[in-house]
Amino acid sequence: MNPCVRGLTAATALALCGAWLTRTAGEPLRQGGLVQELARVPGVKPRNVVFILADDHRYDAMGFMGHPIVKTPNMDRIARAGVHLRNAFVSTALCSPSRATILTGLYAHQHHVVDNNSPVPAGTVFFPQYLQKAGYQTALVGKWHMGDDDGGPQPGFDRWVSFKGQGSYLPSPDGLNIDGKHVPQKGYITDELTDYALDWLKARDRSRPFFLYLSHKGVHSDFVPAERHKGTLAAPRLAPPRSQHYPPDDEKRRPRWVRDQRNSWHGVDYPYNARLDITEYFERYAETLRGVDDSIGRVLDYLTSEGLIESTLVIYMGDNGFAFGEHGLIDKRTAYEESMRVPMIMQCPELFAGGRVVDEVVANLDVAPTVLSVAGLQLPAYMVGASVLPLAEQQRIPWRTELLYEYYWERNFPQTPTTFALRGDQFKFIRYYGVWDIDELYDLKADPLEMHNLGEQPEFAALARRMSDRLFDLLAKTDGRSIPLSADSPFVARLRTPGPGAEQAAPFPPQLVQKPGQQPFQ
Repeated sequence: MNPCVRGLTAATALALCGAWLTRTAGEPLRQGGLVQELARVPGVKPRNVVFILADDHRYDAMGFMGHPIVKTPNMDRIARAGVHLRNAFVSTALCSPSRATILTGLYAHQHHVVDNNSPVPAGTVFFPQYLQKAGYQTALVGKWHMGDDDGGPQPGFDRWVSFKGQGSYLPSPDGLNIDGKHVPQKGYITDELTDYALDWLKARDRSRPFFLYLSHKGVHSDFVPAERHKGTLAAPRLAPPRSQHYPPDDEKRRPRWVRDQRNSWHGVDYPYNARLDITEYFERYAETLRGVDDSIGRVLDYLTSEGLIESTLVIYMGDNGFAFGEHGLIDKRTAYEESMRVPMIMQCPELFAGGRVVDEVVANLDVAPTVLSVAGLQLPAYMVGASVLPLAEQQRIPWRTELLYEYYWERNFPQTPTTFALRGDQFKFIRYYGVWDIDELYDLKADPLEMHNLGEQPEFAALARRMSDRLFDLLAKTDGRSIPLSADSPFVARLRTPGPGAEQAAPFPPQLVQKPGQQPFQ
């Protein structure tokens, strides 16, 4: 149920959303095998929308956030002209599940794209299909990456420019799929995708509203900056993050699997099974991000030249975060802030004033409802998220106080277990599935770096139990109690670095070692 209709009866809520039908939980709205046209909200002018998505962009890597190295003048430009949703998250910190959630408004356990190998189930409805029904012209330019598809057209888009899987930063023959036809990729991917996006905007039908989904490969690893950005960082090198090494008492309270993961494909002691300099790696990341920021600037400049900048909703977001040494890890997948928290900024001066900051917890679940509401369409009742537009307008509305997070174990990256978490305004509870280990509980206000695990401390036992119960309650209400199972991937990153002591596993947390007089089933 959308939080904006919390407290209403089911019949009233469904009526407001323009739908009344018998269905299973999470099933998209269909009629006769076709997407049903959504009812229009009276008096709402359909807006043009540009949604720009970056890959692996962590929440704090923006210039206006005060980062000492990262330069993002055009992201800063959106923040000044619009709002910064500073507590934006993804419900799964992994490319394909996050992107499927953006397009469906559903959790991964509902849309079933649970990892980067799972195909999109037949009949899945993407929100641009509703826009098409409402008369919008739509385009996808950039990364799709769901299952082992060939990068060809998907439902909901009149114009299609994409590529297979992760694509390539640099030119490659037959690298792009344009409306079902393979063509060479001629230039640096971020720039070329922007060229295609602008060409489509210039050729659009000016009598109809448009939706552009510009989905960048950048800044996915392995990071490759544009030639013009290589070596442009003038700031001194960054120190390793504080949480890369824990004080002894806090180290003992960490899950064993996290400590073991330091020596793995996704750990700082053996990153990508190599001797990678993490600081240098971040510098390449920052340089690669500048290409994405240039792309944003080109789109904003075009909208300005066309007189559309005041009336068009522009949303920028990351599909998941990325760790650079925090907790001894790199990459994403975990429920830690560096992994699941993302940048999100948006502007539309005719709808809301600039320079605002939204503190409420928003998510990739909210993108589809936001775009549909701006298009003047009533929301399908099955969507889990809600429009963030009232928050940008500073309306006082009922809103979520917690967010469900999920990640499902992948055989090709076996270091990270299936993870469920409940992220509240102050506390975060993390529970692991299928691994002999401890839970985690963090006070995000007192411990924003998530270094002091309260999960096994007696004075927080009641809170951990309440959050665990609430986590399972949310899963039950959204049909999330079954664990999805994916087929094996042929690639498995399962190696550890050799050497004296390198093979030694982390000790069990002391909470799992039986004490004298302790009952065996506590």
